[in-house]
Amino acid sequence: MVKKVTINDIAKLANTSKTTVSFYLNQKYDRMSLDTRRRIEKVIRETNYVPSILARSLNDKQTKLVGILIGDITNTFSNLLVKGAESIAKKRGYQMIMGNSNYSQEDESKYIDSMLRLDVDGFIIQPTSHFRKYTSIMEENGKKLVFFDSQLYEYRNSWVKTNNYDAVYDAMQVCYEEKGYRKFLMITADPNRLSTRIERAQGFVDSVEDLKMPYEQLIIDDHNPSMDEMKSFLQSHTNDLTPTLVFVPNCWALPIVFTAMKELKLKIPHVGLMGFDNIEWSDFSSPTVTTIVQPAFREGQEAMNLLIDQIEGTDLTTNQRILDCQIHWKESTY
Repeated sequence: MVKKVTINDIAKLANTSKTTVSFYLNQKYDRMSLDTRRRIEKVIRETNYVPSILARSLNDKQTKLVGILIGDITNTFSNLLVKGAESIAKKRGYQMIMGNSNYSQEDESKYIDSMLRLDVDGFIIQPTSHFRKYTSIMEENGKKLVFFDSQLYEYRNSWVKTNNYDAVYDAMQVCYEEKGYRKFLMITADPNRLSTRIERAQGFVDSVEDLKMPYEQLIIDDHNPSMDEMKSFLQSHTNDLTPTLVFVPNCWALPIVFTAMKELKLKIPHVGLMGFDNIEWSDFSSPTVTTIVQPAFREGQEAMNLLIDQIEGTDLTTNQRILDCQIHWKESTY
């Protein structure tokens, strides 16, 4: 194994001090002779030395490194959000390290501990419902924190999210008033694991109850949803007479429910289907599927700008931002 070149090696080969090399790496040349700069530059070039972020930050109080923790990186929403955050990080001279918690408290804890050891300047996190204990730990360590997509219900938290409750509430109203649906079904993963799920489920329930329409709910397993259970639920609560809307608030579950409906040969859009995000699939399914879509890329940009503003002490605006969703009406609804 090739020995990694360190800042100490560069200092010895250039016949100077480690502090001087650190000044060079941070472009602090005002007290450095031209000859010293050339010697250090020559050694770095010949050894192919790549300075670590931590080494470069020895004389700064910031690492220019931020941690971003995603609940599920496998969907397009998360990918776009990370891309949005990265676009701002690069523009403002920061780098990101990322973890995928899979909505697991244990994985969330491990990633946060690792990122704290790397001395990141701050975090952008999609928190589980167990995250609250880390808020005080981060405050004690002077770390800045922004939640995205989900929030913890404390006024002092910084977060960027979308109008999940209002978007779902309004969508159900339109499905009744304009699309003619007279019964509503929701197939969802456990709503209590994330505030996002709570908001979407509550938006559904409040809307259909205000409409005084009948509705039913099925809670499915996050990791191993039962196709037989979904089919039985759909078969029991749909018929050829009553226009019925099936709402699926979890993007990963949408194709599974769609498959169950197709295998049961339910008449779409008489039995309508509406999901959340997953436009990489819903725009190309047959029939195409109506979805409520979040501005994921912008959400990532907003979260990263908000975090860096806090790190650099320039956050002069509100630290809580809500972005609007849009409904993409497709063939799966009238």
